[in-house]
Amino acid sequence: MKTLKSIALGFALLATVCVAKAADKPVERLTKNYAINTYIDAMAHGKLAGVSDVLDATVKFSMLRGDKVMSYGKAEMIGFLKNNQNVEQTCTVSTSVVESNDDLSVVKVDMKYDGFVRSNYVTMANTGEGWKITNVYSVFK
Repeated sequence: MKTLKSIALGFALLATVCVAKAADKPVERLTKNYAINTYIDAMAHGKLAGVSDVLDATVKFSMLRGDKVMSYGKAEMIGFLKNNQNVEQTCTVSTSVVESNDDLSVVKVDMKYDGFVRSNYVTMANTGEGWKITNVYSVFK
């Protein structure tokens, strides 16, 4: 009887721990707004907090310079951003949603400087780990 009570108490304790663990708040998933705001903070304000989290491992950055397209990966972009950390760009930033659904979103981020505008077309996908930036295409006007 003593053994039965010990086993029952052990199961009750195990059940309590499992229920308590299940009640813990799940890891907050990355949202579209968080991803785009983190990208803007990095590009325009030099704030790198969270930028690595919102960039997908296979993210591609492309830039049209004249008649040449230059492409970069995540590591190259993170290196560029680290070199420009805490550098405040003298530009006005505006955003507009080009397309958005449950799986994909394309946001146009205009960075207006004196004399030219850098338009970034930011593609985000709803991955299993939340919303991540998968492609950025920049055009200078």
